[in-house]
Amino acid sequence: MKEMRNILGWLGMQEQENILADSRKHIEETYQTVQYFAQAIHAFVQGDLQAKMAAIEQVRESEHRADALKVKVINHLTDTILLPPDREELYAFSRTIDRIANRTNGAAKLLAFLEEQPPQAVLKNIAAATELIVTAIGILREAILVTINNDLVKALEYCDEVARVEHQADDQKTLLIEAVLHADLKPPSLLVCYHLADYMEEITDKIRDAVSFIKAIVIKSK
Repeated sequence: MKEMRNILGWLGMQEQENILADSRKHIEETYQTVQYFAQAIHAFVQGDLQAKMAAIEQVRESEHRADALKVKVINHLTDTILLPPDREELYAFSRTIDRIANRTNGAAKLLAFLEEQPPQAVLKNIAAATELIVTAIGILREAILVTINNDLVKALEYCDEVARVEHQADDQKTLLIEAVLHADLKPPSLLVCYHLADYMEEITDKIRDAVSFIKAIVIKSK
């Protein structure tokens, strides 16, 4: 079997360590942003508005930390001797990870507007959509870690899993919108729930975009 080269083999050791250290922190903080959002949704479904708002504030703070870490990653990339195509790929990856946290924060802001619980059919589908987001970000996290450790076969398996979850999220968005449109909701709540469905689906879209980058670097590394 042909030996796979290290995915960051074009960098010096110190450059690798700097970029990987900040990238891991960025990924972990983005993962945490999603976890806080899931906590906010859980509290909302349970009818605990105080816990919901506390978790939404944690989403905001976590997204801010993730944004600062993105800047650190990009600054390290700027200081490296990477060729323009490689630098642009890593820039794009960092921006995609950042968009996951950004969309999650956007969804949390919408959730903050919902003070009254919608009918159970809507709540059930919001919870299901959230579960898919949590699953997808967890798989992405593992895909990134095994890629960093050069287990590229496993990385591709994780990428395929994310693609399957993203398709499920597309279907779940349809189910959620159907539930929203058939629910007895006041116009403001209906509008917020509709846009929440959009934002939640966009989170999984951005996770899919991130694994597309992983696939690209795996192919380059073979």
